[in-house]
Amino acid sequence: MSVRTVRPVRPVRTALAAATVVAALTATALAPASALAAERDADRAARPDHTATQQALEAQVAAGVPGAVAQARVGRASWTGTAGERRGNQRFRVGSITKTFVSTVLLQLQAEGRLDLDDPVEKHLPGVVRGNGHDGRKITVRQLLNHTSGINSYTEDADFVAKVFGPGFFTHRYDTWTPEQLVAIAMTHKPDFEPGTSWNYSNTNFVLAGMVVEKVTGRPYGKAVERRILKPLKLRATSVPGTSPAMPKPSGRAYSTLSRDPNAPVHDVTELNPSLAGAAGEMISDSNDLQTFYRALLKGRLLPPAELKEMTTTVPVSPDFPDYSYGLGLSRQKLSCGKEVWGHGGGIHGSSSQAQVTRDGEHSVALNLNADWTGDAEAVLEAEFCGKLPAKSLAKPSAKTPEQAPAAASRATLR
Repeated sequence: MSVRTVRPVRPVRTALAAATVVAALTATALAPASALAAERDADRAARPDHTATQQALEAQVAAGVPGAVAQARVGRASWTGTAGERRGNQRFRVGSITKTFVSTVLLQLQAEGRLDLDDPVEKHLPGVVRGNGHDGRKITVRQLLNHTSGINSYTEDADFVAKVFGPGFFTHRYDTWTPEQLVAIAMTHKPDFEPGTSWNYSNTNFVLAGMVVEKVTGRPYGKAVERRILKPLKLRATSVPGTSPAMPKPSGRAYSTLSRDPNAPVHDVTELNPSLAGAAGEMISDSNDLQTFYRALLKGRLLPPAELKEMTTTVPVSPDFPDYSYGLGLSRQKLSCGKEVWGHGGGIHGSSSQAQVTRDGEHSVALNLNADWTGDAEAVLEAEFCGKLPAKSLAKPSAKTPEQAPAAASRATLR
């Protein structure tokens, strides 16, 4: 019996597909150069333009800031810019941006029924807020978070400022401060006003907020931040250092004059014990993680709708800042071009940061300047969201938000 070899028949659809690909490649090869150029131009025009933002970063360095870094996202497109001695992936101390993390944890606890923001502080911290007219029975947790408590800010105490932000820094930079010690400093002063009758930015409010988190959860507030926010969002560059003075790598240096005199000598202040700030401003992060956090927050990934609504319900702060209002550890700011952004600023020794996002969570920027005696982080915000540089000089900026007001007076502080 003979065996006949049968050749396989090539499927028609495979041949047609191959012919289609050849035709497409031929068409592309024969397409006019002008058409391809037009297509490239259209693609380039659709990309977000961060030219003004890069120019703003370079202006910071021209004004004397050693280094500046920013990252922006528009939708899924990301851009990173640097100037001076900075790299795009470096971590930095974020100062009062910590406050938004703390508020988020407290709102999560409320959503779980473990506390109510309208609880008096005394319920969770009996006897802690007492002295010189302070009374925790008349102050709510909500008033801590929106700075309407009237509680004095321990960072305004002259002796503390001299030790921590002034000439005593090098003697006390590694000292450990407990939250109870920081609150006790504030209690030696009179309240700024009766609870709920006005607004004043007080770091003591958030030291107390961190203490409330610990009382409710049974663990330090930093552990709650890690478990509830950092791990779910995979924020691997973000940390709550506690008492550790070192910066994790990669990171740059931080510089300060430790003085109201902008012409005073510049010092390296990178290492310090961040317990001096605690829940009011001790955290470390980078531009990428900060954007991920604020975008997730504003898009409702961290809080139920009811709690997010409470967080974004703001109170006016001052006639001096008509375009700025404050929610629960979260600010709302209208820029010169009319755009509205949400987020927080942060300042601590040798570090000035901003993290802001539009309400829909689609356009964000996070940045850091590694100096506290010069520079203007707000100018970078204006450049990114409004596409223009401010006309005025950056060398001696005036305060544009109440967070910056203490810095305008003493520069090296916690804000």
